[in-house]
Amino acid sequence: VCFGPNTALPHHRTDATQLVAGSMVILDLGGCLDGYQSDITRTVAYGQVSDEAAHIYDIVYEAHVAAMEAARPGVTCESVDAAARNTIAQAGYGPNFIHRTGHGIGLSTHEPPNLVEGDRTVLQPGMCFSDEPGIYLSGRFGVRIENIITITGTGSRSLNHPAPSRLPVLE
Repeated sequence: VCFGPNTALPHHRTDATQLVAGSMVILDLGGCLDGYQSDITRTVAYGQVSDEAAHIYDIVYEAHVAAMEAARPGVTCESVDAAARNTIAQAGYGPNFIHRTGHGIGLSTHEPPNLVEGDRTVLQPGMCFSDEPGIYLSGRFGVRIENIITITGTGSRSLNHPAPSRLPVLE
């Protein structure tokens, strides 16, 4: 869990930052069942945040959906990454998407292949990946949405409940 300016760091480590109203909060969680890993990330607002923060959430949500729609048998990992990355770039935040779109998941939380430029692995039914685009504004805040998707015979489906399409606000 991280909040405030620490949400701009994809791999934040706990520090003494205090949660205050008007902060973005990122919750990155996982679990294990019968040796198989899970991973999920949600971004929420604690109190009212800027219109910019809500707008960036909308962009990240669109990128998340674009990746899931692009993920299907016969396409490459890098093409799924491109779908998410292009959505964010077209909105003007390309340089602020600073990590891969996703990673394989199974017996390990992070395993190959990766949804990233240069990974030409062809997707096949049964493969599972994280779908986790994000936008990070250094020193200010970040937004990331993550679900696990599995490749089906004709496309993909989420193994998690869908992420909210609008930024959740906790009062």
